[in-house]
Amino acid sequence: MAKKTDILFEEFLERAQNLKASIDPIRVLRARVYQIGNANVLIRVAGNSVNNGRYFFGINYITLEEMANLENPFIAFICGSVDNTVIIPAQLLFANISEISHDRNGEYKINLDSNLNIVLKGRNNRIDCQPFINAWELILKPLTSNTVRSTAEESIHAVLQGRLLEIGNIRGFRTYSPDKSKTFNQKKLSEIATLDTCPKLEFSDYNTLRNIDVIWFSEKSRKLIPEQAFEIEISTGTWSGVGRLATLIDYRHVRLYIISHDNKKYKQVMNSFADYESRYKFVNSEALSDLYASEKSLKELRYRIGI
Repeated sequence: MAKKTDILFEEFLERAQNLKASIDPIRVLRARVYQIGNANVLIRVAGNSVNNGRYFFGINYITLEEMANLENPFIAFICGSVDNTVIIPAQLLFANISEISHDRNGEYKINLDSNLNIVLKGRNNRIDCQPFINAWELILKPLTSNTVRSTAEESIHAVLQGRLLEIGNIRGFRTYSPDKSKTFNQKKLSEIATLDTCPKLEFSDYNTLRNIDVIWFSEKSRKLIPEQAFEIEISTGTWSGVGRLATLIDYRHVRLYIISHDNKKYKQVMNSFADYESRYKFVNSEALSDLYASEKSLKELRYRIGI
């Protein structure tokens, strides 16, 4: 017998379908995220209420951050019935995340009261969710902007670039990325990177070097030395990333990384690049995201205790 949460999940998708919305799963994310109409929607389900009609949901920080960086993102909290669904903009929830309790693993406890408002820290502190109850029109309304919209793959590519820049900054490297206008957590990557331009290197083709997704440099005697370089392969072929990183092959101390969710494709490419295979390392994109969360938590802990 199917669990009630699974039944409610399917009923939600059926309701969207009955409203003439197109529905496609977003496979670059590990959570239940779907493109529904013109919106990207994370679906969370609570089959039953507890504690005087309250509903509880768990959302990992990494998942919420990824949602907030997608185009037109929403989170649907199904509270015991599809007719009691709060469809809230993901960026609104993300903006209030510091006011929600979480555990050591970055799992946030989303608590909806009997009126389906989200409970925040402090007495009678709430996000007013009344405008979002069964607000199907929010995810189904046509977009009016004429600007070119990013795909989920493009958005997650920028998220991973931003995370790599943040990790490099935390570790004390000088950081570079060529994608100045892409954004991560409402900041341009150019504002996160500490280098405006890529340093020129004697044994590297500069036009290729300056297009590598992220590079970390150390500073020694006023010279910038490349230490680690990263190519992110979410929707493009791994060949292109391996080829760009190859411009640093003559710098034997530099570690070269392919960030991807497709280890099989990576191995296929490296089989044709066997002479240099030992110079490269595959890192699963989910593992990178876990590392980023840990680095942020450690930074916050160091700041809090002053060591």
